[in-house]
Amino acid sequence: MTTVIDLDRETVAAGLADGSVVLVDVREPHEFAAGHIPGSVSLPLSSFDPGALAAYAGRRIVFSCAAGVRSQQALMLSQAAGLDLSEHYRGGFKDWILSGGPVEV
Repeated sequence: MTTVIDLDRETVAAGLADGSVVLVDVREPHEFAAGHIPGSVSLPLSSFDPGALAAYAGRRIVFSCAAGVRSQQALMLSQAAGLDLSEHYRGGFKDWILSGGPVEV
C-alpha cells in the first residue's frame, strides 16, 4: 500500500529553515539548473536510486518536482525499496514560484 502525505509550501519552508527537512528535487538536471528551491538536493527521477537516500538518514526526506507528479513516483519507488517515507511537496516548484518563494540557480 502506498501512503502519500501532501505537504504545503509553509511546511516545506519551515523544515528547510530549521534544517529538519531534506528536500529531494526529482526533476531532471536541466530543470534543477534553471532554478530550484534553495537548500534542495537533486536526485533526478530518470536515474533515481532509493539507495542514494541513505546519505540523508536521520533527516525528514520530502520529495519535490515541478507540480507533484514525479515526486509521488519517487515516493512510490522508495516505498517499493522498503523505505519508510511518505511525504512530498504538493504543488512542487511551480507552487513555490507562484507563492513568491526564493529561487536558487
